[in-house]
Amino acid sequence: MNKTERQLAITLELQRTKMLKAEDLAAQFETSVRTIYRDIQALSEAGVPIVGAPGQGYSLMEGYFLPPVGFTADEAVALLMGTDFIEQKLDGEYVSASKAARRKIEAVLPEQVRGESARVRETMRLLHIRESVMGRKEKDYLGQVRRAILERRKLSFTYLKKMSELDGKRESRREVAPYGLVLVQGNWMLIAYCDLRQDIRHFRLSRMTELTVLEERFSMLPGFDLSRYRPPDDRNMRIVVRVNLDIADKIAETW
Repeated sequence: MNKTERQLAITLELQRTKMLKAEDLAAQFETSVRTIYRDIQALSEAGVPIVGAPGQGYSLMEGYFLPPVGFTADEAVALLMGTDFIEQKLDGEYVSASKAARRKIEAVLPEQVRGESARVRETMRLLHIRESVMGRKEKDYLGQVRRAILERRKLSFTYLKKMSELDGKRESRREVAPYGLVLVQGNWMLIAYCDLRQDIRHFRLSRMTELTVLEERFSMLPGFDLSRYRPPDDRNMRIVVRVNLDIADKIAETW
């Protein structure tokens, strides 16, 4: 990344993040703090209204916006393939938004970049992973759950467990506080605090029925962060699989 590209990227980051320290920018762009100081000075001299707050960092003056940003072919491919993924794996509301976003991106691309990005996209494809799992009901539930998470509303549903309980039943009624959604091997999983178990549990959307979004609100457990959350691993059984050496590579590919 050359100086001009870095300075534009710094301006974009300030527009997106509102307040950033020179140390954070230096780490992000893999350069020195001294270089960031020079970049900030150059941007200020060029007329970009950057405000510095001692001990807090830099920000853009309120009301300042960059003009529309152009995309390279690679950047356009990344965005357009992202819309392809959304259309495959999210619910109808985001599918419509994704299609609209794709049309807007394609409309503002210069003809040369649009043509180049189209050629690149023709050489790659996002395959539907276990397409049969994502049925109409699951897509509908995905939309309801996603909105409940944003509105901090509890959910109620009947859940079909993989294994039976001690009483032989697999179904149970659950009331949960939904924390987040994770796509695992083609299946959407809800991470939620379960009132029945009094702990965080994972629920596969395809095993839910009779889903209802409740009026009751909830607050997350203090310190919970979905991006850092890792489920406890209580598996302590070591398994050794012996295979013929001739097919070892095939076994490794299948995980």
